Parts: sequence; structure tokens; C-alpha cells
Amino acid sequence: MELNEISGRIIAAALRVHTAIGPGVLESVYQTCLVHELKKAGLAVQSQVALPIVYDGLHLDSGYRIDLLVEGTVIVELKCVETLLPIHKAQLLTYLRLANKPLGLLLNFNVVHLREGIKRVINNKYRKAIAAAQGDNSI
Repeated sequence: MELNEISGRIIAAALRVHTAIGPGVLESVYQTCLVHELKKAGLAVQSQVALPIVYDGLHLDSGYRIDLLVEGTVIVELKCVETLLPIHKAQLLTYLRLANKPLGLLLNFNVVHLREGIKRVINNKYRKAIAAAQGDNSI
């Protein structure tokens, strides 16, 4: 399955969850409901995936966790904040690099319309490959 199809299914599932629940509940509620929707959609999803850090030969069990890993390729980071900040995007980009994954979605459920809380983040290591797969050389 291509990254665009996976991310499209994730966003569709997130929209269903947000439409049913609305803004203002805990992140854990959205996560549980989104996992349920993704599984119903036939996607492989892992929740709270440990993300160790390897630095200069040291293997550190840092306690960092990826909110969701879908189809082994897309990291989904859930937020329930007033405004997405640059640090949220930077955090997701760091997770993408550490986990060596190509694509991430930052989903902020604390908005009136979820489409306003969706950010797509590409791991720069994979940028050319993703652009080639999409037939787009402008990325």
C-alpha cells in the first residue's frame, strides 16, 4: 500500500472520530477510538511504540513513545492543544528520523474542524523517493 493511500485512510478515520466525539476530550480517548477505526479499515496499527535512541554506540531506552505506527511506515502523533507549534512538528520529525520512517501525521483534535489540525511531515531522507512515487519533482 502506498504512503498516500495509508495517510488518506488515517485522515479519513481521524475525521470520523473527530466528527463523532468533537474537540475537548483527552488525547487517550482519541487514540483509543482512532486505533479502533484504523483496525476497522483493515490497517495494521501499533499503539505506544517504544522509541529507543542510539547515540555513539549507546542504546538508550529513553521512554519516548510513538503514539501510533500505521502499516509500519507512518507515524501518527496525536495532540489536543490550542495551537500546533513548531516544536510539535520538530518532535514528529525527530521521531521520523530516530525510527527511520518516511512519513508522519500530526493530528490536533482540539480544533473545531479537524482539517485545520492536520500536518503532514516528511522525513527529509525519504523526500526524493516520496516525490518520485507521486510523480512530483517540486517537493
